[in-house]
Amino acid sequence: MELLGNTTSLEIRSWKLEAASNLQLPTSNFQMNDLAIIIISHNSKEFLAPCLNTVQKAIEGLKATVFVVDNGGNDDSDSFVRENFSWCKVIRSETNGGYSYGNNLGIKAAGFPDAPKFRYAMLLNPDTETPPDAFRQMIDYMDSHLDIGVLGPKLILENGKLDLACRRGEPTPATSFFHIFGLVKIFPRSPIFARYNMTFLDENQTADVDSVVGACMLMRGEALAKVGLMDETFFMYGEDIDLNLRFKRNGYRVVYYPEVIIKHLKGTSTRKQPEKMIIAFYDAMKIFHQKHFASRYPRAFNALVYLAINAVCQYKLFLNRRTPQEKRVVGSAKA
Repeated sequence: MELLGNTTSLEIRSWKLEAASNLQLPTSNFQMNDLAIIIISHNSKEFLAPCLNTVQKAIEGLKATVFVVDNGGNDDSDSFVRENFSWCKVIRSETNGGYSYGNNLGIKAAGFPDAPKFRYAMLLNPDTETPPDAFRQMIDYMDSHLDIGVLGPKLILENGKLDLACRRGEPTPATSFFHIFGLVKIFPRSPIFARYNMTFLDENQTADVDSVVGACMLMRGEALAKVGLMDETFFMYGEDIDLNLRFKRNGYRVVYYPEVIIKHLKGTSTRKQPEKMIIAFYDAMKIFHQKHFASRYPRAFNALVYLAINAVCQYKLFLNRRTPQEKRVVGSAKA
């Protein structure tokens, strides 16, 4: 052992450790906030006031920040929110980069994925109206179920019916085929044929699902930091299912939670550009298949899938042109 005078190097290291243990380091006052809410608007100004009025009541008692993203709109939504809802943080994008792009602006402003500032993050559509206790109930439920990564409430449409998109199965080629070609209508209680919207489940029963919907989706912050941002390859549609599946593949549960009920007007932006949105809906199907399933199947089968999607898209465009504008719906905007 090396000697330094009459003192060993081991003794010196011992003194240093004792001094370090007695050192009073400054404590951090940083505390993680409860909730970041990201609301993306594209020419949806007329819906923002009722949405934000209900959100303001629902965040009472929570350490919450609301990020409103004006995603390339031309209706001055950003100015409207700044003037009338100054408690919100407004993000203005000069271009409409799509649903994933706009939400990612808000998610990144909340510090995700690298430096999260919130325990939870929520995606919320501007055409929703929230009960006063909704966010607190959802957070309390996730606080008591630490294995849940994503929680989605029951969404009710303006006509009082269930928004079928609020609980979904993984859209495998078979599941999508059964849905597109109407077998779900013949067998709505079948776990095989009705898996796309999981209509075989009791709509008032909490259940594990493959995906909830981005119209209202509460995500655990630490899980989001692992999973990462939304995939901007998707312009509109499919990105929320993709994100939910990534949570599941990282070991987290995705849960439909009907104890909380939120009103969803649905289709407020998509009806304004129906043909563009129909094309985006079926493009998302092709992107999703390419990303999640194409490697599992031979090239001929994948070509057949893309051909079928294109054919259905053209049929939907034809029907859209023959439908009065006020009755037009796009993809999942149909109850």
